Amino acid sequence: MKTAIMGFGNPVRSDDAVGIYVIEELKAKITTKDGPISIFDMGTAAFEVLFGLKGHDKIIMVDAVLNSNEPVGTLFKVPAAEVMKAPQEDPLVFLHGMKWDQALSYAKKILQDAYPEDIQVYLVAIENTALEVDLSEAVKSAGDKVVNHILDEIKVIR
Repeated sequence: MKTAIMGFGNPVRSDDAVGIYVIEELKAKITTKDGPISIFDMGTAAFEVLFGLKGHDKIIMVDAVLNSNEPVGTLFKVPAAEVMKAPQEDPLVFLHGMKWDQALSYAKKILQDAYPEDIQVYLVAIENTALEVDLSEAVKSAGDKVVNHILDEIKVIR
């Protein structure tokens, strides 16, 4: 099974960078022996990445979520069906502003019949999106939990 892992976030907006943090950690831990896994930074070249999803059987997405009414660092695993309930079909999507609902909506249009059924979304509750490059301890800890969940899921032998 070919798996795509997509991390969303702005690396200079403090806790919003948790998706980028997760994929950077995964890049350091995943090797070719772990199977056909693609890791994508959705902070840059988003549309090019969506075309790169073709041929994947599974998609795992990681992002921050504001205004969840939960403590910072709370981890959510959201079914793709919930994500797709109201995708934003904004023709003025900015490459650095694409969010997961938009990414899935566009991926479905681009991939058509090749769109994978197995899609999982991990969200981490945040509050701080200030112009900073460091994650808060709570969000970093949640990011580490996401990394471990993903490694377990793709059955990486540690």
